[in-house]
Amino acid sequence: MNILIAYDGSDESKSALEIAKKHAKIFGATLFIISSSVGGRKEKADKVNKINDEIEKIREELKKSKIPTIEEQLARGLSPGEDILQYSEDKKIDMIYIGIRKKSKTAKILLGSTAQYIILRSKIPVVSVKY
Repeated sequence: MNILIAYDGSDESKSALEIAKKHAKIFGATLFIISSSVGGRKEKADKVNKINDEIEKIREELKKSKIPTIEEQLARGLSPGEDILQYSEDKKIDMIYIGIRKKSKTAKILLGSTAQYIILRSKIPVVSVKY
C-alpha cells in the first residue's frame, strides 16, 4: 500500500502527517511525503528551504520508526493540487492525506483551496484531517 501526505509545513499538514504515520505503520504502507509548489520566480527560497529542513527532520524520525518513506519537493509548474494528483497517479498511490482548515466562502473564492481541489478531483480515497 502507498500513502501520500500532502505536506506544506502548516499545522494542518502536520496533523495530517501524524494520522498518516499511524496508518502507514498499521497497514505496512510506504509513506510518500510530498510538498508541491509552482516553482520559478514565484517561490521564496526561505519557504522552500524551511520545508526541506522539516522534511529532513521527518525523514530521520521515520527511519527510527521503520516506516518506509519517499520524500519529494515538487516544482513542476502545476498548481499544488494538480501536482499532487498527477504524482499520485504516476506513483500508484492508494490513499491521500491532507490537512484542512475552515475558510470563509470569500477566502475560498479569492485564494482557492488545494485541499478542496484534491478532495473533489481525486480518483482515490482522500483522508482530510481537520486541525
